[in-house]
Amino acid sequence: MQVSEEVASVNGLRMHYRRAGEGPGLVLLHGWPQTGHCWRRVVPELARTHTVIVPDLRGYGRTDKPRGGYDKRTMAADVAALVEALGFASVQVVGHDRGARVAHRWGLDRPEQVGRLAVLDIVPTREMWRRLDADLAPGYWHWLFHLQPDLPERLAGADIAGYLGHFFEQWTYNRHGLEPAAVDEYVRAFSVPGALRAGFDDYRASFPLDAEHDDADAASGRRLRMPVLALWGSTGLPARLPMLDIWRDYADDVRGTWIAECGHFLAEERPEEVLRHLRGFLTS
Repeated sequence: MQVSEEVASVNGLRMHYRRAGEGPGLVLLHGWPQTGHCWRRVVPELARTHTVIVPDLRGYGRTDKPRGGYDKRTMAADVAALVEALGFASVQVVGHDRGARVAHRWGLDRPEQVGRLAVLDIVPTREMWRRLDADLAPGYWHWLFHLQPDLPERLAGADIAGYLGHFFEQWTYNRHGLEPAAVDEYVRAFSVPGALRAGFDDYRASFPLDAEHDDADAASGRRLRMPVLALWGSTGLPARLPMLDIWRDYADDVRGTWIAECGHFLAEERPEEVLRHLRGFLTS
């Protein structure tokens, strides 16, 4: 399956994206500290039935790294503009990690564009802030560190490979899934000017701006109306939480399960299992 790499001018950005296949639109959104490269093991199979669109989000990979716009509302508007430019009125969306937070906001702000939504290895951002107690904080310490101005860039910038390598080591169960070449690609991506700052700005937008948007939705009763699939790794941080119960507080139609012997990086650690669940969900 041929995968093309292209650039589109959308929402004031030069957005890099990968594209493969034909048929209904399917958008795959990566998380931190990765790029669209993380979907490489699932794209060929998904492209048999869909036009698969894999952007590098604002600030990531080969997409522009502006000084602002890292709230999820703006990042969702970026990918919404991309699919509109490519001629799709609606798409199905799969998001992992930070990309799933963008996907969640996209589904809330533009429900007519998102037919089905799969969220991988997260609970809603609002729930993370509400549940960040002494039990969860050791696993999610980086959220608070990344919120700090300037300091993460200074410390992580001294050894980008070492800093990112910590997460690739600690957050995986099937460590062979993140082969050295993939890790090298992510380290390269975060070594270009502005990349570390942009990734941390993604986290910095979580509080207070994203939190204000999320609280406003909760207060007004705004929920996800499209079908939602939640998947998470059995050894990952979200596995400590009642995942489906949490998501049912935010969406009308939720299904999902854990993936055995899997950490945080689902599409790289257990691609066949991810594909099995996505096939059933996207075609049901």
